[in-house]
Amino acid sequence: MNSRPPIALPAPDFSLVLGGPLYQLFRRAHLSGDALGGAVTIPFFYDIEAHVRFLVVLPILIAAELIVHKRLRPVIRQFIERRLVAPEDLPKFQQAIDSTLRVRNSLVGEVALLVLVYTVGIWVWRTQIALETATWYAVPQDEGTQLTPAGYWYLFVSLPIFQFILARWYLRFGLWFWFLWQVSRLELRLIPIHPDRTAGLSFLGRSTNAFVPILVAHGAMLAGLIASQIFYAGHDLAAFKLGIASFVAFLLVVMLSPLTVFGPQLWRAKRRGLGEFGRLAGRYVREFEEKWIHGNAPGGAAAGEAPQESLLGSADIQSLADLGNSYAVVQEMRFVPFGLKDAIRLAAATAAPLVPLTLTILSVEELADYAIKALF
Repeated sequence: MNSRPPIALPAPDFSLVLGGPLYQLFRRAHLSGDALGGAVTIPFFYDIEAHVRFLVVLPILIAAELIVHKRLRPVIRQFIERRLVAPEDLPKFQQAIDSTLRVRNSLVGEVALLVLVYTVGIWVWRTQIALETATWYAVPQDEGTQLTPAGYWYLFVSLPIFQFILARWYLRFGLWFWFLWQVSRLELRLIPIHPDRTAGLSFLGRSTNAFVPILVAHGAMLAGLIASQIFYAGHDLAAFKLGIASFVAFLLVVMLSPLTVFGPQLWRAKRRGLGEFGRLAGRYVREFEEKWIHGNAPGGAAAGEAPQESLLGSADIQSLADLGNSYAVVQEMRFVPFGLKDAIRLAAATAAPLVPLTLTILSVEELADYAIKALF
């Protein structure tokens, strides 16, 4: 009996998910392909830069408002509590605060930011940041890049919102710079022998901690941009070394530059302190020499004889040492109210989001090995 050949049946076309109005919307917007895969080179779910921008950076920028608010208010009070502002200059100090707040509350300023993001912001993104390949937001064509429906929303709604929040922080940082510059025009009551080596202004160096979230957000933006270039444009992390270093250095300079406005006052305070303590030290050591070396202290022993009191345990020796320490403090005074530790902390915060990119050239095991060697 002859066996009949099997009948080839068509594969059943069945799916619980490939259908419905939302699925069709995803397809038309190039957010998904026919089988929920990428219909373009970079579908939405693989766009690292967009996810970092809106899921990481934007929340950080919003949360930073509370952090900056809580950390900078005490800094302003320090000028008063430390009596750095003379009583006669208190009205000018208040004027500096009021003028800064007027610009902060200005409607014109925020409208200008909106105009900026819808002109320069969109142009910069399209010419410098957008990838030149088929993505969920744009598809290259003969006549140029054609935005998808999702791309229009991204370019004219989502991206401007993000850029507005970011530009608003730039405006606020500019106001911080403006406020400090106005305060630096006052004749502050600086103390050259203050142990912080900045005449009592070291709290300004610590105030930069308030802006650490902003630096982390910028580092994350750069990390997302570089990740897109590595995974979808064929670049290597090593090609970005100079750019990363320049980026961190630039943000470091921008973040610390407002504090340099106090440089002239610190320089004058140091010069004044060296002169005053130089004269004081000269007078003291001359009397010390007359008393303990030549025995000519007023009311003491005869000339050429040692004083009656014992040198051992004498307060004169301790006073001489204290005077020397005070003079050394003035000599070591810095011309800016921040130190190397402040700069390193800010640079580390900026570079921290870029660390995961090392996994594109090193395995987890190699990275752990380097970390162990660095620590031990």
